[in-house]
Amino acid sequence: MLASIPLADDERAAVDDGQTAIDALLARLTDIPTPAGPTPRELGLPATVTMLPIVEVRQGKQKRAVTEPTPSDPDA
Repeated sequence: MLASIPLADDERAAVDDGQTAIDALLARLTDIPTPAGPTPRELGLPATVTMLPIVEVRQGKQKRAVTEPTPSDPDA
């Protein structure tokens, strides 16, 4: 992701360094206008984020479920 999206130093820190850096980035962005115009503070949005736990990480190829026998299947 870092190679395809240019990030400012504080944004990169939020990606790499975790919760403390995210909190600092959110505090800095509280008074920066959104694309629609109002700031997060004006919208009444909290300057906090809840990190979601990583429950499972899958690496490699996923196995494909076969629902019908194929013609090359000797048991078909």
